[in-house]
Amino acid sequence: MKLKAFLFSFSVFAYTGFTAQNIQNNPGSNHGNRFEQLGTILPTPNIFRTASGAPGHGYWQNKADYDITAYLDEDKRNLKGSETITYYNNSPDDLDYIWLQLDENEQSTVKNAGFQFPSTLPAATSDQQLQVTELPEKDNGYGVNLEKVTDAAGNALKYTVNKTMMRIDLPKVLKKGEKLVFKIDWNYNIPNRIKMGGRGGYENFAEDGNDLYTMTQWYPRMCVYSDFHGWQNHQFTGRGEFALVFGNFKVSMNVPADHIVGGTGECKNYEQVLTSDQMARYRKAESAAEPIEIVTLDEAKKAEKNHSKQRKTWNFEANDVRDFAWTSSRKFVWDGMRVTIPENNNKVMAMSFYPKEAYNLYRKYSTKAVAHTIKTYSEFTIPYPYPVAQSVEAANGMEYPMICFNFGRTEKDGTYSEGIKNGMIGVVIHEVGHNFFPMIVNSDERQWSWMDEGLNTFTEYLTEEKWDNKFPSKRGPAWTIVDYMKLPKDQLEPIMSNSENIVQFGPNAYSKPATGLNILRETIMGRELFDKAFKTYAKRWAFKHPEPADFFRTMEDASGEDLDWFWRGWFYGTDPVDIAIDKVTVAVPDLNTPPREAKDIQYKVEKPIQNEFEDLSKIRNKEDKNITFSVDKDKDLQDFYYRYDRGQEKLDANKDYTIKTEAGIPLDAKDKEKFKNLTGYQIDFVNKGGLVMPIILEFTFEDGSKLYDKSSAQIWRQNEKKISKTYYFDKKIKSIQLDPMRETADIDTSNNLWSSSGAGGETSKFQLFKQKQGGGAVRGGANGKVNPMQAAGKKS
Repeated sequence: MKLKAFLFSFSVFAYTGFTAQNIQNNPGSNHGNRFEQLGTILPTPNIFRTASGAPGHGYWQNKADYDITAYLDEDKRNLKGSETITYYNNSPDDLDYIWLQLDENEQSTVKNAGFQFPSTLPAATSDQQLQVTELPEKDNGYGVNLEKVTDAAGNALKYTVNKTMMRIDLPKVLKKGEKLVFKIDWNYNIPNRIKMGGRGGYENFAEDGNDLYTMTQWYPRMCVYSDFHGWQNHQFTGRGEFALVFGNFKVSMNVPADHIVGGTGECKNYEQVLTSDQMARYRKAESAAEPIEIVTLDEAKKAEKNHSKQRKTWNFEANDVRDFAWTSSRKFVWDGMRVTIPENNNKVMAMSFYPKEAYNLYRKYSTKAVAHTIKTYSEFTIPYPYPVAQSVEAANGMEYPMICFNFGRTEKDGTYSEGIKNGMIGVVIHEVGHNFFPMIVNSDERQWSWMDEGLNTFTEYLTEEKWDNKFPSKRGPAWTIVDYMKLPKDQLEPIMSNSENIVQFGPNAYSKPATGLNILRETIMGRELFDKAFKTYAKRWAFKHPEPADFFRTMEDASGEDLDWFWRGWFYGTDPVDIAIDKVTVAVPDLNTPPREAKDIQYKVEKPIQNEFEDLSKIRNKEDKNITFSVDKDKDLQDFYYRYDRGQEKLDANKDYTIKTEAGIPLDAKDKEKFKNLTGYQIDFVNKGGLVMPIILEFTFEDGSKLYDKSSAQIWRQNEKKISKTYYFDKKIKSIQLDPMRETADIDTSNNLWSSSGAGGETSKFQLFKQKQGGGAVRGGANGKVNPMQAAGKKS
């Protein structure tokens, strides 16, 4: 308590002294722009998006409903589909064409987006790679084959395919408030996603001759038309993900009769496609607190051996979703349990589908991780609104509404390492978490990957922590981003970069934004302010299309924190954090200093300063007979030029006056005893990295005690390169550690420690005297002269 008292009592003195001294000693070291407002960097608020970050009173978004039938031909590995789309124009604009996405064209050698990467001759390559590059102009047979595009009456619609995008030219303008119904029939050859890459396709299990299908980006999908972008029809290259429209889905999938199907939304005909035993287990799972096998391991193994030639149709429905994905295989074990979301009392079916190759991991952890994820995300964002949440083991990671695909297989003997287990749990949490970002808070992934990957990775970190406090999270903690921040500038881009242009995609889109949000929560804003603002953003933009400015503005609006300096540095810049302790000056008080003597200061009351040159405005105003100057009408204002009020006394111009300063009061014996062990420490900091951050210090004293102190980042606002801070303690410091918990992502901690044992040099002294209550030395103005309006003295 004694230490804290000294620290508090001298804090004001230390601050004001630093400010004046800093400006006086460094007259040319003005600040840069790190603390300036983002201003025109952010888009101008309007009736659609407000300055507070909330949707405006004029906010709108279009809608698309889908009715789809699909036929999975396992022998030909072909998908045939037919869809009816009902598109609602809620915008204030008339539309004479619409845009759709044909994502499967990215797998085609002739229809893809054409975004190539530079290449060099490798020292070694595979036969598969040679087949890909042998004849690039030859059509490999993949991509969407459009069979028919018509209106609701069956009349052909004119359309143009530009790589992965399709424009339909409308026979008449689609006006505000109108809807358009049209139909598309198509098919495509399903790619081997293990060999060809991509998010959707099939994986073949050679040992048993079966396929596992992940059907994603599988149907022509509406592009987003918005107030901030118009049509988002940027090409799909395989990296930048999706901008999609909310709507309702009815989907029927005709598959081999021994396949098990999982998909976005709820299946409406389990009674027709499941055996009676499976249906009974599903009913039991609907109220179970632990996962129950709906399709057992033995049933899955048996189904692998017999490839049925019969067919079954699974019917699914999903409302208020932006996309639809599904999976199909006879290899699936399927388990499920009920989880209740406390915030809205939503009873959700958490389920997992996985082949026998993942059984020992997924049976233990997957569905429980699904349940944990939607419950935890509901605490930090909005209550999970959907009826199901599903995890599918498919040797990769990708997310869709209510269903996601993850990895996590065991060795052949069923064993697994801790690394595989933790990786599997982490990816399940991450992909299930995507239900919130961007499936509900529906950002534009094609433009801003960080708005879904970064925000989701941050919330994944919070969820991993609540799963296991010792969980080895790879992204989120500040220290984990240091290696990336150390890279040369030519290998870095700002977070605010288009998805296609990022070199270090993982750190840029996932790790750095997640780390930044964690630093905001733990170090800059505090958990209470941050959590309220983060939940506000999720609530405001649930089932809507937010942009970066909506997030930045909401975080400030809901917290009362000016964070423009943080967005500017962490999101728009590439500077790292590297703050160093440059020097520590130690001083003790001179307790026997003679008190300051009283003395007189002479000054003269001068006439008011007038400009040497009368500009054009002054001359014209003086010549204008219609102008009467206020000073000419007010005697007191006239006197102002030559007299100054000081209580009952008038000061005349051109006369000498005297200010008498008060004498210092010597320290008495009690004071000397109180301050005999006092030591002052001036700590000089240098900002070597460029990115400003709070100054967090751990003082360790010679008696073993510790004290922590934190100054906000605003301490750098008047000099972003170097600052000093002074402390007074009544015991000696052994060491000073900057950022002891590594919470600011400082890239060089070797310059963060000062130790008294290696300090060297001499201890200086500072004068200490008592100050009369309410008194103090008279200070001059900026020009060094005493201000007679403030000074206390007598007329000579």
